[in-house]
Amino acid sequence: MADNTQQTEDAAAAPRADRKEAARQERRAARLAKQIGAFARRHGGAEGQLAYVGQRGTRISLVGEDGRWGDLFAPSTAVAQDAVEKAGITVHDSFDGDFAAKVRTGPYEWKRMAGIQLGGGAA
Repeated sequence: MADNTQQTEDAAAAPRADRKEAARQERRAARLAKQIGAFARRHGGAEGQLAYVGQRGTRISLVGEDGRWGDLFAPSTAVAQDAVEKAGITVHDSFDGDFAAKVRTGPYEWKRMAGIQLGGGAA
């Protein structure tokens, strides 16, 4: 009889743990959506692209209407998709063509890229 009680308790705990994890993922998506929205407001709007990067999760690359760019990481593709949907931004399948042409790099990026070519990036 005690064995059946333990199985019933284990079965009840599993859905509770699933609900708890789902709520945690929902909060993560909401937090990312808030950050995406803030980026979009600062840069006159934004578009994005999602890229799975393995165990790290999914990168959300953002490009503002002013050409400024940045990225965020989500723990999973599902959380990233939920976040961009909540933020209401356009999401591209790939980072090429017209979307990539919107990116404006500044002196910092050019210096870093040149530094790698000129030996500044390696010891």
